[in-house]
Amino acid sequence: MASLAEPRGSRARSRSPARSPGLSPALGPSRCGEERRKAASDAAQETQVRPVDLNHAIKLLEDAGSSDLEDQQLKVLKKVVKSFENGLPLKDLAQIMDILNLCAEKVNEQEAFIEPVCELIKLCGLPFQKKKFSDEVNYSVAVSKSIAQLGCLMRVPSSQVRIQICKCIISFYKMELPKKLLPGYQPTSADYKIQMAELGGLAETLVLSLALVENQLTEKLWVLKALQHLSNSGVNCRHMIKAQAASRLCLYLNGTDPSGQLVFRSSEILWNLLENTSKEEVVSQLSSLECIHALKEIFVDRLINGFRHYDRQLRNDLLVIATLVAENSAASMIESGFTMLLIALATFTEVKIPNPLLEGLKLTYSYEDFEMKKLLFNIIGIFSKDPHAVQLLSENDVMPALLYYVKPHKKPGFHDWSAAQYEELQLHAIAILASVAPLLVDKYLSCQANTLLLVFLEWCVGQDPFFGQGNSFHGTGGRGSKLAQMRYGLRVLKSVVSLYDDAVNLNLCDQGAISQLLEILKYAANKLEQKDDAILLEIQANILFILSVLCENDVHRKELFSYEGVHLLISFLQMDPKKLHSGLGHRRLLFSALDCLWSCVIGCYIAEDYFLEQQGIFFLLDLLALKQKSLCNIILGILSEFCDNPKTIIHISTWRGEKDQTAAKLLIQLWRQEELDLGVQRDQYGRIADVKRPIAGSFQKEQEIIPMPSSCPSFAIIEISENIRAKLYSLLCKLDIMFVLFKSVLNGFKDGFENLPGLSAKDFITLAIIRRYIDFKVGEVWSEVCTELKEEFRPIASDEETLRVISEVSENIGKMVTAYQTEVLENHHHQEIQEEEKAYTKIRAVHKQKEMVNKSWENFLTRTSNYEALKKAKRLQEKLIEASKSKSKTQNGAVHSTDIKGLGTTVGSGRLVTVESAPSQLVGRPLSAKRLPVKRVSFGAGALKRNEKS
Repeated sequence: MASLAEPRGSRARSRSPARSPGLSPALGPSRCGEERRKAASDAAQETQVRPVDLNHAIKLLEDAGSSDLEDQQLKVLKKVVKSFENGLPLKDLAQIMDILNLCAEKVNEQEAFIEPVCELIKLCGLPFQKKKFSDEVNYSVAVSKSIAQLGCLMRVPSSQVRIQICKCIISFYKMELPKKLLPGYQPTSADYKIQMAELGGLAETLVLSLALVENQLTEKLWVLKALQHLSNSGVNCRHMIKAQAASRLCLYLNGTDPSGQLVFRSSEILWNLLENTSKEEVVSQLSSLECIHALKEIFVDRLINGFRHYDRQLRNDLLVIATLVAENSAASMIESGFTMLLIALATFTEVKIPNPLLEGLKLTYSYEDFEMKKLLFNIIGIFSKDPHAVQLLSENDVMPALLYYVKPHKKPGFHDWSAAQYEELQLHAIAILASVAPLLVDKYLSCQANTLLLVFLEWCVGQDPFFGQGNSFHGTGGRGSKLAQMRYGLRVLKSVVSLYDDAVNLNLCDQGAISQLLEILKYAANKLEQKDDAILLEIQANILFILSVLCENDVHRKELFSYEGVHLLISFLQMDPKKLHSGLGHRRLLFSALDCLWSCVIGCYIAEDYFLEQQGIFFLLDLLALKQKSLCNIILGILSEFCDNPKTIIHISTWRGEKDQTAAKLLIQLWRQEELDLGVQRDQYGRIADVKRPIAGSFQKEQEIIPMPSSCPSFAIIEISENIRAKLYSLLCKLDIMFVLFKSVLNGFKDGFENLPGLSAKDFITLAIIRRYIDFKVGEVWSEVCTELKEEFRPIASDEETLRVISEVSENIGKMVTAYQTEVLENHHHQEIQEEEKAYTKIRAVHKQKEMVNKSWENFLTRTSNYEALKKAKRLQEKLIEASKSKSKTQNGAVHSTDIKGLGTTVGSGRLVTVESAPSQLVGRPLSAKRLPVKRVSFGAGALKRNEKS
């Protein structure tokens, strides 16, 4: 650095004579003069830029001596300031900071150095100067360290110096170019100092310096102002958090400051820290008891004594910070009394109960008070998540205060919230009620909340000409209707009903909630037909859930639900499958409908029979045929429960899906798909590949068997609830499929196909595995028991023999099933060959019939074209006819001739018999062959003649 501090003039004089432009033989005389003038001009400029030797100045400041030396030091400092009044070059910045540090050490004893120090610090506020574009990168480390030194200079016990440091830092963000620029230099980029301050950690140093100015208000405000600018950067905020900036600033909130800047700047910095760094870390620093006390005191002060618009805004900002702190379960909100204060403030205007904490408080209907009211409702919702705050919520009448808004709208008065504001507060209060009501059930019942909610829901479906504004978050989708109010009212009922409290549910049912909810459900379903809407879907899903809880395990309530409820459930089951992936909530609605079907219909024969009459089983099987994994589990459970009703089996057996698919085939396909997902080993024909573990999936085989307490189920047991195979087995058993399969084994494979139409050989192979599912599962459990025993104990000979026999039994069952599956394949192959032969026989018969037809046609053509052939055929025909007649003569009976005389064809004649009605022995002569015409009598003519005669 010593060489960098040399004046440029001395460097020019030290050049070698051989390199001097005036002595170079290669240049002409005119050029020598031009170069000489240019060199002289550059030397003059450099001399003007660097008139002071910085190394000499540093060495001079390091010496300690008489007062004459002090005068020389001050004189040199003035020259340095004068030399760099237009900005500090980057290459000299490190030396300037060395000078500043030396001067700072002298300030303690010699106050005369305060002014030069301030002047030098002021120079650091000017844009730094660079010669090359690369200087910013090349000097970045040195510059960042130098700027960090500014924060260290806060140790100087001088108010003037400290304020000047803060002003210098603030000037980083309001960069102004000097009036004159150094020749050959240009200013650095506008944000260069800001980047270097981030790199050097200036913000952290400045936060630590707050402890030095704790009792000096003016200096403290300047430091906070500088920190406010620095906190706009995420990097600086992270440095500040390392220095515990949040807790330090929070303690300053309630400090004495007539101007109010202390609270304003501290809260602004806290906001920047929350926005630009980890919110959890900031809240953790604010969660100490001291910080919460300070936050509480300043909040109360602004609440009681703040009348300006600015005071109310600051009060709300502090309330937001308190809300974030309240979300931290480790915060001492209750111990500080802040929780009690906020709960009392939230219910202040609704319950009208005097509270000494809020004496003298007057709230207006301004926008800031409206925002505070919403923030207070929000913080009650946060307190409801803290079990320790429940008692405070009960004691401060939070339940009556929230129920105050569960009522129809009324026109606002002169001194009241506007219609839009009241609607927003109402929806917010009801939303918070859904969180608070389950915690305060006794208060909920004593305030007759069920009655208020049912009346409120009745108003929601009524014809009252109310149109929601839909401006707020909670009012989304409710503009021009009461859907938002209905949505949050049902959320409250859902949250309370979810407790399964008998008193609450009985109170609801006694007031006719089931019929009223069905009416609302029908109303929402009609609205949904007009337009798909997420709010309507949520409303319907919540109603179905409430009905499920109310009707579960109560036959009488199921009967109340039966007819109208079943009709609505059928409409939900007929939902277009394409809507399940719309994202609006159709899938949730379908699941709620299935849950309601399980809870409200199954177990009540009236409801079950009506569901069957409406072909509900068919719709369930149609949904099952979609083979969606999320739907299969619950639908199979419902069908299995429904099979306890004897009428259900007929409906399941009658159902046909696509391509005439039967229910049995569908269930078997689901089994195969489930085993494929589980990674169960099967060969190419679907037979058992591993007889030792025939139904174990790949994941189950990878699990190591660990000895566990008897109260903990093993993996083989847990696996039953994690897939649908157990439900498929139960349903097939109830459908007597297993019995039919066993019967098919006894009677031969052919009978099996006749008893189970629509099943293939592959289906029967799978059925053989399903039939032995329980046996295989028992074998898995015994295998786990054996492994656990052998890991901890050594069984005696008899026990080991028993375990071996049990293992062999399970393995033998697998071998038996495999043998049966092989037999099924062989029989199927044999049957395929027989069917193939039958098909070929049928084809040959068809071809033979065609040949006979063709031959008959050829004979016919021969007879019609050749008269001799016709006569020959005639003779043959007569011969055959004569041979076909009976040889025995009829006794005592007439013999009739079947021949037609004079017939000259060989085509078979019609049936003609000549019968003589009266034998000649009786009449004495043969009958006349004359045909007598039949005379027709007109009844109309005869009647006319009789009328004429009369």
